[in-house]
Amino acid sequence: MASATATARAEPGGREPDEEPQRRPLFRFGGSRLGGFILVLNLLSLLILFGGALAINEWRPGLIEARQESLTVQAELLANVLREEGVTRGEPTPELDPIRASIWLTDRFIPAGQRVRLYDVNGLLLVDSYQVTEAIGGRPLPDAQPAGTATEDAARANLLSERRVARADSELAAEVAAALDGSPQSTLRRNESGDRVVSVSIPVRHVRQVLGVLTVESGDVDEILGAQRQALFPFALVALGVNLLGSLLLHLFVARPIMRLSAAADQVKLQRARAISLPDLEDRKDEIGDLARSLESMTDTLSTRMDAIERFAADVSHEIKNPLTSIRSALETLPLVKTDAHREKLTALLQQDVRRLDRLITDISNASRLDAELSRDRPRPVDLNRLLVDIVGVYETTAKPGDIPVVLTAPEQALRVMGRDGPLGQVFRNLIDNARSFSPAGGVVRVTLEDIGDDLPIRVRVEDQGPGIPAENLETVFERFYTSRPKGAVFGSNSGLGLSIVRQIVEAHGGRVHAENKTEGGARFEIVFPAVGRWS
Repeated sequence: MASATATARAEPGGREPDEEPQRRPLFRFGGSRLGGFILVLNLLSLLILFGGALAINEWRPGLIEARQESLTVQAELLANVLREEGVTRGEPTPELDPIRASIWLTDRFIPAGQRVRLYDVNGLLLVDSYQVTEAIGGRPLPDAQPAGTATEDAARANLLSERRVARADSELAAEVAAALDGSPQSTLRRNESGDRVVSVSIPVRHVRQVLGVLTVESGDVDEILGAQRQALFPFALVALGVNLLGSLLLHLFVARPIMRLSAAADQVKLQRARAISLPDLEDRKDEIGDLARSLESMTDTLSTRMDAIERFAADVSHEIKNPLTSIRSALETLPLVKTDAHREKLTALLQQDVRRLDRLITDISNASRLDAELSRDRPRPVDLNRLLVDIVGVYETTAKPGDIPVVLTAPEQALRVMGRDGPLGQVFRNLIDNARSFSPAGGVVRVTLEDIGDDLPIRVRVEDQGPGIPAENLETVFERFYTSRPKGAVFGSNSGLGLSIVRQIVEAHGGRVHAENKTEGGARFEIVFPAVGRWS
């Protein structure tokens, strides 16, 4: 009886039959744990930095406004002091007394870093606190240069200084002119040195008449803004720390595992290992763990396939050596034969061995191409009714006197499976040929197609009326090159690969095949397939 080797059973998609589907988290960024992890780290550092910037932007206007309010209160207090001390005179004409004002605008009233100026009703400067105090702000003058050493840089600096002074005077004059109209002014501008100052201008009145303007300015704006910038440093440092931590974590949890997987793959490539095995990575629940498990499964499959190829090559070598040894023995004996009868017997033996060798090579070639054919063709719905009718019809039309007939029993409705009609046709032809080779003269091979409505609802049975299969060989018959010839069968007519090919094709289509003996005698091969929609 022809037989074949059972291959490793696997459900479609490479999953073992009893293996539970891997549980995946419900929430992933784009289906990726690592993608979400990287995104969270980057967003966290940016949010910290942006949060600090937004907080600083919120504080900056409040600090400047608070400074303006403080200067406004101080300017109003100074204006009241000037009125109380007789700086404003009402007879015969209301006016300001610059001498008395200069007495009071001294260090005891003007804090360090502030400048107070008093203008008359025409906008002319009467008193400047820098002129009546020793605490005059500003930058130190540059070192004196010998006569004739002026450079272009110095000339350019002088020009810029003149422009800066003119701009500062213009902005101050506009502020004073607005205050002379009777409304207090608060501005943020630059002084003659180019520094930003907070300036407040208050009208000085005698009763209700405006006699002048008191201007108070503070040059600590840059210090306030500098303090704001310093307040941003902690946020920047925290963001930097988060980025560094994120980079370290990415190195530890992404870069290093990938390097280890690469090194393990190199070991497999250099044939120092048969498979990748990194248990600490395979236990991870992210993409690195998926990659490690996939690589291990792939290398295990390759290793199993290599072992199968080695065993197949050894089996092929053994099976081919038998007819070659017989041919060589016959050829060595042929010159020694004296009678024509013995010579014809040896010639018949040579022809038989040649046919056996041809059959072996053909079946081995078909078996070696089977994996490629199964992976190359895309599964599609196959109508088993039509396929079996066509196959049985070929046996009927090509039947010769004395051939075993094949009878098909099938339902009227179409029964479809997802698969490839070429390999499926090979399955049924192999089973029918095997059944016919074991059927006695006058026997019948019966093929039955039915829907049994179970998890694998479509069943195909091929039955013969032969001697049956020994109980201990019901599974062995599917091994490669296992052959049990019926009495009187032509030697070399079976290669021992037919049933192995059957099992390989059936399992590749998500089905199962097994052999059993009928109670009334004969063998039965039963195949079950999933219907369309239950096979992936």
